[in-house]
Amino acid sequence: GLSSCLKGEVAEGLSRQQERRAVEAAAAYRDILGSTNFFLEMQWHGIEEQRIVNRGLPAIARDLSLPLVCTNDVHYLREQDAHPHDVLLCIGTGKAFSDPKRLRYDARQFFLKTPDEMADAFKDFPEALVNTIRIAERCNVTIAEGDNCLPNFSVPPEFTIDQYFEHVVRDGFLERLPRLRELAAAGILRHPIDEYERRLSYEIDMIKKMKYAGYFLIVWDFIRYARERGIPVGPGRGSAAGSLVAYSLRITDVDPLDFNLIFERFLNPERISMPDIDIDFCERRRGEVIEYVTRKYGRENVAQIITFGTMKAKAVVRDVGRVLEMPYADVDKVAKLIPAALDMTLDKALEESEPLRQMEQSDAKVKELLAVARRLEGMTRHASVHAAGVVIAPKPITEYAPLYKGAHDEIVTQWSMKEIERIGLLKMDFLGLSTLTLIDDCIKEIARTTGQQLDIERIPLDDPKTYQIFQEGQTYGIFQFESGGMRDILRKARPQTIEDLIALNALYRPGPLRSGMVDDFIARKGGKVEIKYELAELEPILRETYGVIAYQEQVMRIARELGGFTLGEADILRKAMGKKKPEVMQAQRAKFVGGARKNGFNEKKAAHIFDLMEHFAGYGFPKAHSTAYAFLAYQTAYLKSNYSWHFAAALLTIEAQNTDKLAMYLGECRERDIPLLPPDINQSQLRFTVEPGKGVRFGLAAIKNVGEGAIQSLLEVREKQGRISSLHGLCEDLDLRLVNKRVFESLIKAGALDSLADLYGLKDLPTIALRPRLLTAIDSACEVGARFQRDKELGQAQLFGALAFEQRQAETVISGLATLPEAAPWTETDQLSFEKETLGLYWSGHPVDRYAAELRAFGARSTGELADAPANGARGDTWGPGGPKPVEPDTSIGGIVAACRPLKTRKGERMAVFVLEDAHGGVEVIAFPETYQRSASLIETGTMVLVRGKLERDEESVRIIASEIVGIESVRERLAREVAIRLRVPAGRQVFEALGEVFARHRGDRRVSFEIEVPSAPRPLRVRADLSAQVRVRPSSTLIAEVEQIAGTGSVSLR
Repeated sequence: GLSSCLKGEVAEGLSRQQERRAVEAAAAYRDILGSTNFFLEMQWHGIEEQRIVNRGLPAIARDLSLPLVCTNDVHYLREQDAHPHDVLLCIGTGKAFSDPKRLRYDARQFFLKTPDEMADAFKDFPEALVNTIRIAERCNVTIAEGDNCLPNFSVPPEFTIDQYFEHVVRDGFLERLPRLRELAAAGILRHPIDEYERRLSYEIDMIKKMKYAGYFLIVWDFIRYARERGIPVGPGRGSAAGSLVAYSLRITDVDPLDFNLIFERFLNPERISMPDIDIDFCERRRGEVIEYVTRKYGRENVAQIITFGTMKAKAVVRDVGRVLEMPYADVDKVAKLIPAALDMTLDKALEESEPLRQMEQSDAKVKELLAVARRLEGMTRHASVHAAGVVIAPKPITEYAPLYKGAHDEIVTQWSMKEIERIGLLKMDFLGLSTLTLIDDCIKEIARTTGQQLDIERIPLDDPKTYQIFQEGQTYGIFQFESGGMRDILRKARPQTIEDLIALNALYRPGPLRSGMVDDFIARKGGKVEIKYELAELEPILRETYGVIAYQEQVMRIARELGGFTLGEADILRKAMGKKKPEVMQAQRAKFVGGARKNGFNEKKAAHIFDLMEHFAGYGFPKAHSTAYAFLAYQTAYLKSNYSWHFAAALLTIEAQNTDKLAMYLGECRERDIPLLPPDINQSQLRFTVEPGKGVRFGLAAIKNVGEGAIQSLLEVREKQGRISSLHGLCEDLDLRLVNKRVFESLIKAGALDSLADLYGLKDLPTIALRPRLLTAIDSACEVGARFQRDKELGQAQLFGALAFEQRQAETVISGLATLPEAAPWTETDQLSFEKETLGLYWSGHPVDRYAAELRAFGARSTGELADAPANGARGDTWGPGGPKPVEPDTSIGGIVAACRPLKTRKGERMAVFVLEDAHGGVEVIAFPETYQRSASLIETGTMVLVRGKLERDEESVRIIASEIVGIESVRERLAREVAIRLRVPAGRQVFEALGEVFARHRGDRRVSFEIEVPSAPRPLRVRADLSAQVRVRPSSTLIAEVEQIAGTGSVSLR
């Protein structure tokens, strides 16, 4: 052992002039470790306390016969890294660089010094320097790598592990066989049954040969456990979907032959490596599967795996900029110039972005920012528990890897996934996927309300309503197809088959989007570009993607068909193309071209095809993974299109705690005419539910400050009473420890007790008057309930024995009527604010709703529509040199200012970043100094404004760069110059006369014009007529409403 740095007991004693304490500590460690095993540690980083310690250590060493050793704390690699390390400390502690009280190192000597530098620092202690070598020679450890340390899987005594593996595989295939025969009889199965049997035998032999039978049995076992207990399991993930063995064992649910998936992409007999099967489980019940594995193999043998978060290019720029206290706008500008690619680094960004290079060269602050950020980029920022990784060992994991305790007492390896795999331990990914929970909840809700037992695995794959969902981009809540950029592509591509969905799922990534592959795919599919194949032999391979190489499996098949590769060799080629090593690629190219020549193909043509393969291989995606996830997407879309109410209830339940998504999904429900029913203590369940013939009922668990314990108590009382009839009667039976005053306040503000109005005889009382009266009754109701429960416990409740339960309830209602006090009504704004507070969104309306006509007239969009804007950067939309450009020159949106954050530029000018909320969600708005100066009084939380500006979207978010901010109430007066009315021919004389009467009632100084559409013309014709000389009006909501009543909703525009 070593005595440590200044914080060690020996050094601390000496630095505090407590020599006796230092000697006693050193002696204690000597007695424990032995005099030849405990070294007194001398360090020199230029710190004064170390000088004091180093003077005292030789004497202790002499008196106690202990050796000295020279060391140096290494916190960074090079001396010039001192400043970046200082910034890193600030990032880790959340402090600014200028903060005088922050954690800092007092010297710049904490780097890895050379032998000469150490010798110079400790020239008076040569023996202590030599001891560093002696210690190193005594430290010997060998970490075994490469051996597969699979846990022991018990098999019945009559079987070997290989025999049992084949037994369960073939049994599983027999269970699949009736369905395959059914499809064959219908003419749908693409391959004969005997081909399945040949493929199965081949895979079984390969797996046994590679000694992975035990691995498959382990996976089969815990998936079987999950399925037997009704825990939803995903259809597959990754390349494992290419295995017929996995399909037979129900590890996956995708038929690999039906979709031409390749076993060797998953398990290559010519490049032996551990299989990697990742499993998706229902997010809510994933823990049950992990607990089963832990029990089966022993708690000491199972652990979760550490993961390290690293500093990525954009994030590290923002972190360093914040620490250096650079203006937000300047840092934001730099960050936006970094292209949004998954493997993007700052060095690459500077190569690709001319504007970024110019900023670095012209601005000293930006130069420092990038210099520090480049040094910190890629470094570990934090450690946490991997979301899915679990390691299972044959013996206690302490015999293989170091462990630590996570934040929630989880047992976690200190080695990450790669190290765990290197030492041969079995690593499994147990992923929690909310989509599986969504599907399961939806199917159960269908069964509850209709009695139908839907088998999601047997739904038709050619349902027109399902494809309509995709073609129209109505994919909110649809797994993998929900983003704005993907919805835009779906509308262009108009998928018609599951194969189209598989291809789009594979292509919707930064590389293919930037390269133009997606546009090419859409053009070919739509018949705008002729599909041509370099060779006829390529057509069967590329037909499903309209001649575009989209999948890694296509590259492998081309290598086999043209180059004569085995599929194992083709997988090696596929992997080599991904790594792009010149010497490896040169050898592979020669092999491919030579093989093609032997197969009778033109050498020049073969070389050209190899070049195409190499180019597209960088963008290719595993078809197996894309197929499994496209299936999951299709299943969710099928439920959405055919069981829209049940799907909505399940989706809203899943997202109940995500206010932004909840608002977005509720907005879509309204747009799709799905009736939404408010929370109701007499109707609502814990979760969102379907009320047949009525709509989707809001779940009580989505109300803030109302925990599940309180809800269960409420539901139990409702079950007992049949119907909750009064606040006072409710409190008599509730567990008032769980349902306290705060819970009641939240329920009332959310409108969940509105149904009590009937029983209080207040049916016609508006909710703005009812809810405050209910609030004032809480104290007395809780007091009555508590007194009743107390009396009951004391036995005095026998006084009620002569009364029937119903009679007592009636008396309680009368008491409630008598004691429900009067209270001042709320305003509509109050009610909406309370709904926002308790539900996270406005329910009975939105403060902006009363300005809907004006906003519509000015062409304002909703935040939901902004989400549909094409994404920038990572999604391959509008890009210019160095980064994303605005999607469109100008957009308008009305809403309420929320989450406002005032900032200052480097010049000290004020600006702000805030969220603008409407009924559909929120969007970030940036008001730079010029705009802020004109509108500062409006940029306050709760103000209703109309924002105009440029819409930007990157891979992270959508935002508006505001050019104008106007109070909604003054929108008409400030902005309207003309009232434009759109009419369609025929528009009779009565229409114009009615409009004339409206104009007469609203005389003013703004122009009026008509746009008259003539749909019957040979070509679409629109005639404009300016009536400014005859008519001028004053724009108002009344004017707009009266005109729209005559000419139709949306016929008025303010300009």
